Amino acid sequence: MNIRIGHSPDPDDAFLFYALTNGKLQIPGITISHLLEGIEQLNERAMEGELEMTAVSLAAYPYCASRYILLPTGSSVGDGYGPILVAKKSMDLKELARMRVAVPGRLTTAALLLQLAVGKVSQQVMPFDQILPAVQEGKVDAGILIHEGQLTYLDTDLKKVLDLGEWWKSRTGLPVPLGVNVIRRDLGPDLIRQLADGFKRSLDYAFAHREEALAYAQNYSRGLDLPRTDQFVGMYVNRWSVECRPEAAAAMQRLLDWAAQEGLIPRRVPIEFVES
Repeated sequence: MNIRIGHSPDPDDAFLFYALTNGKLQIPGITISHLLEGIEQLNERAMEGELEMTAVSLAAYPYCASRYILLPTGSSVGDGYGPILVAKKSMDLKELARMRVAVPGRLTTAALLLQLAVGKVSQQVMPFDQILPAVQEGKVDAGILIHEGQLTYLDTDLKKVLDLGEWWKSRTGLPVPLGVNVIRRDLGPDLIRQLADGFKRSLDYAFAHREEALAYAQNYSRGLDLPRTDQFVGMYVNRWSVECRPEAAAAMQRLLDWAAQEGLIPRRVPIEFVES
């Protein structure tokens, strides 16, 4: 049986899926096809139930929860850090109401956090790896950086306006949940558990063989050297990636509940995980 897995072409996802991608382990009776796309494209596919298993933004989960259930492994969670809003000059957050802000997708958690932190702003969606140069070139007034942009902007003259993970921590005392992995409910409990176990073993392998997994992850680092690839992977492949409950799960529910109260998602959605 072939299972299609979608994930982003970035270092942390590459690290997570290293063993499954490179034949370091197998799941009996299963062949796996990997689809590498930007997170907004994966969010859109999940809304249609297209892939059997995929990474999605937590902010997109309410739109696909009827089709998918959360995996307890592989979540991207930052503790006091997260997507970074940058601009060419320092500014007050109130100024953003008059400005164009680039976001990496309307269904991304970064865009949702921006709305919770700042309120209504004029959002311009663009691929995540085009946001930093767009801000530098003045095509937009500010932009939210995800993935390696959270580190590489330090090599530019751009100014940090707001770290959304830091803001979230100051408001809630919780780590900020950003990305999750989901699996389609119609696969049935036996296959779901088999795939969840295979994904967990892939992460365990990467931790046990960190040097070779990092070497593979660097292929997707878009300019990071090995030490900074290691730094970035360590930021988002952490203890909550191994098992996101209970603290990160509470943060996920808090974020979605807040978004529902503000009318930023259609309805309140309870967090539901594959049972171990």
